[in-house]
Amino acid sequence: MKIQTHTEKQSPVAGGWRSMGSGSGAARRNSSLEHRKSQMENGFTLVELLLVLVILATLAAIVLPRFTGTSQRARITAAVTQISTFKTALNAYEVDMGAYPKNLTELLQAPPNSGPNWHGPYLDSDTIPKDPWGNDYIYTFPGKHNPTSFDIMSLGPNGQSGNGEGIIGNWTTGNNAN
Repeated sequence: MKIQTHTEKQSPVAGGWRSMGSGSGAARRNSSLEHRKSQMENGFTLVELLLVLVILATLAAIVLPRFTGTSQRARITAAVTQISTFKTALNAYEVDMGAYPKNLTELLQAPPNSGPNWHGPYLDSDTIPKDPWGNDYIYTFPGKHNPTSFDIMSLGPNGQSGNGEGIIGNWTTGNNAN
């Protein structure tokens, strides 16, 4: 019996050895499997990508409402604080002038015929501040809710006075004493 050694793949056949070479079916199958394995190792499957998207969407659904609620509460708190600042300025004006102003600009500029009693400006800004939603504060004297003094309010997040829901005024802030 004769032993042959070859470097290429061979298969035993009747009457000797036959070279399988690189073009044989078995070699192509092995090469194709190895190619598929390397492709799978380099990328993500559709199921994996969808799973990641579902997880991210779930986290966003949990986290985002918490942040937006905090933002809205902060704006409401800012409006209440600004209304309190207006109340202080309006009361100081009333002490100096003997009456509340006709409009909020009188807190920044002396009204005609104010005489020496006006000691303003009564606000620390050059303009009348807007509410946290970018709308003007509404000032009325005498007030509907405070007939002996004034009402000052923000229309809140929706900016509409409709049914009064969402309105933040000096009569809704817990301390009605003007």
